[in-house]
Amino acid sequence: MKTADWAPKRWLRILLPAILIIIWLSIAGIGGPTFGKISDVSTNDQASFLPASAESTAVQDWQLRFVDSTAIPAVVLLSSKDPLTPEQLGEIAALPEKMAAVPGVQAPKAPATTSIAGPIPSADKLAVEFLVPITATDEINTVVAELREVLESSAPAGMSVYVTGPAGLTADLVNAFAGIDGVLLLVALLAVFVILLAVYRSLVLPILVLFTSVVALCASILAIYYMASWDWIKLSGQSQGILSILVIGAATDYSLLLVARFREALQQVQSKWAALGRAMRGAWEPIVASGSTVILAMLCLLFSDLNSNRSLGPIAAIGIFFSLVAALTCLPALLVAFGRVAFWPFRPKVEHAHGHKHEAVATPGMSKATVHDVDRGLAGIGGLWRKVGLLIARRPRVTWVVTLVLLLAASSGVLQLQANGVSQTEVILSQSKAVDGQKALAKLFDGGSGSPVLIIADQAKADQVLAAVTGTAGICAASIYTGPGRPGSNAEPMVQDGRVLLNATLKDQADSDAAEKVIVDLRENLPAVDSNVLVGGVSAIALDTNVTAQRDLVKIVPLVLVVISIVLMLLLRSIVAPLLLIGSVVLSYAATMGISALVFNHVFGFPGADATVPLFGFVFLVALGVDYNIFLMTRVREESLRMGTHAGVLRGLGKTGGVITSAGVVLAATFAALGVIPLLFLAQLAFIVAFGVLLDTVLVRSLLVPAATYDVGNRVWWPAKRSKFGQRVPSQDAQAEPLEPDPLEPEPVESAQR
Repeated sequence: MKTADWAPKRWLRILLPAILIIIWLSIAGIGGPTFGKISDVSTNDQASFLPASAESTAVQDWQLRFVDSTAIPAVVLLSSKDPLTPEQLGEIAALPEKMAAVPGVQAPKAPATTSIAGPIPSADKLAVEFLVPITATDEINTVVAELREVLESSAPAGMSVYVTGPAGLTADLVNAFAGIDGVLLLVALLAVFVILLAVYRSLVLPILVLFTSVVALCASILAIYYMASWDWIKLSGQSQGILSILVIGAATDYSLLLVARFREALQQVQSKWAALGRAMRGAWEPIVASGSTVILAMLCLLFSDLNSNRSLGPIAAIGIFFSLVAALTCLPALLVAFGRVAFWPFRPKVEHAHGHKHEAVATPGMSKATVHDVDRGLAGIGGLWRKVGLLIARRPRVTWVVTLVLLLAASSGVLQLQANGVSQTEVILSQSKAVDGQKALAKLFDGGSGSPVLIIADQAKADQVLAAVTGTAGICAASIYTGPGRPGSNAEPMVQDGRVLLNATLKDQADSDAAEKVIVDLRENLPAVDSNVLVGGVSAIALDTNVTAQRDLVKIVPLVLVVISIVLMLLLRSIVAPLLLIGSVVLSYAATMGISALVFNHVFGFPGADATVPLFGFVFLVALGVDYNIFLMTRVREESLRMGTHAGVLRGLGKTGGVITSAGVVLAATFAALGVIPLLFLAQLAFIVAFGVLLDTVLVRSLLVPAATYDVGNRVWWPAKRSKFGQRVPSQDAQAEPLEPDPLEPEPVESAQR
């Protein structure tokens, strides 16, 4: 028996896997029920994700001094095809009392008799609107649903009823996220199971891998739930959906790499413990390096100014951490407990020494050295990956140049990417009553009704600021706030610390591009009247979010590239190879965004893209794309030390081709599952990551990187000495003497026959 192979005592063989499995089962038992409670600590309030430095944030802080309320306004619209009759107006006048009785509608404050404003008739007398303050609560969707029920049962017959505005749109947004806990997870797990079943043709292995992914997700959910409840992090429905997909995909990828090594080792040795030892020695470094790369890339989001980006960083990092730990502890325990049974009905058998023989390649124009490298590198490798290896060996430069040209051509489409944000009514892709209400409201009232521009000005300059606001194009009305229950032109303005609050109504919808243009104009012109003026409100929040997201892209992208480069240099002990890998994933990202822009504009007909889409797409694609290059290049380096870089590239590609392709398909399928949630941002992110991972798997990792590495040769490992590569060193690929049978594992058929 080789001393390098570990053979623990019998009691340890039983106890160690059992303890690890019990620990993870306990974590799953505690974390599983937390799935149903995670929404209790989640928020979807866009304003809460703005940076403290944003002008909109400052206005919100000032607004609380005047209004002393965190209520979200709902706009109630009642419309008719014919002018309203006195009888209908009488019934409508009684609605505020019924709406105020709905739990969650803000209670009135003296001297007002109700906190609801209205009814406000439209100019053509075809509709009326109410402004209903909804107490900011995690159950806003429930409050809005009850308000809709009350109105539909109490409104005059024949009238259309809508509950829209910020509260209505937020409620429908919350409802759209309702699929995260159930449908999304089910779709992702089903997709992974089907793919694993097709790849490994085993009924047991997919269950073991999925169990590893699920317990990793349970541990992540448990940790994030308590961190969010303690206000250490801010969780949103968006982050929650990304977390589930990221953990399932990453844990499955890491598991597949270990499974491939374990299966390979089972073909070399009899003992499953020895096979696991070899698998762990070969897989732990790339798995840890890959996980660490993604964790560090996600933590780079902590430097974002946008709180939604910043909050996703630690959430995703926690998910990747538990994926990493589960793949290196839970899955090994399961594999060693099941042994060859894990691959039933196609159990791997111990192969005889020199079991793989291939005829020498005799291709006209191929040098003897190349033929020698092909014979060594592709020994024992057949099928698709042998053909790809032969292509690279015969025409390495042509292969990577053609691939490079294709990726550059695809990248040109990025010029059509419209990532400047979209209106809130276009965020929800499914049927939305609030969106329908906004469209009806825009036809009957001023578009910004219910979502005013909020302006904080010095008391001494209030009249001048009011005049400047009223004279701004896009503003149809403006007034100085006089306090709750004290409307009227004769009422004194409410003053707080020498400041007054102005409300301005926009002609266009508050979440439109035209409304944001008005905010820009106000911020440019009003400081000439009052140097301390602040402009905020719903439109300003959307504008500040887009501007901050674009600024984050410029800041985070270089930071992620530097961090990943350092990790790759430490892992590969090289400078040239990491630069090649970084260049390949950046090019892959650019090509993906180019194709995505064309698909979004001309196939799906999307109105644009959220301003955070390019940043999230970059972080996920670069971090996850580097994962596959790490899987490939660590094996290439291992083989290059033994047989030289040219042969090592071919062997590394052949040995990892199947597992990396499977991992890429799994990750693409899991991210594609995000498309079941009818939200524009998640649908776009799902396409970008799924397409990008497949592009990276099929072209970049299979052709561009190995062909370029083959062409560069030993120089790719600079500053390491070239003479170091090609020397015979111990390798797990070398045929080993069969180990003694494992007493805990049934003897294979071939051993019994011998």
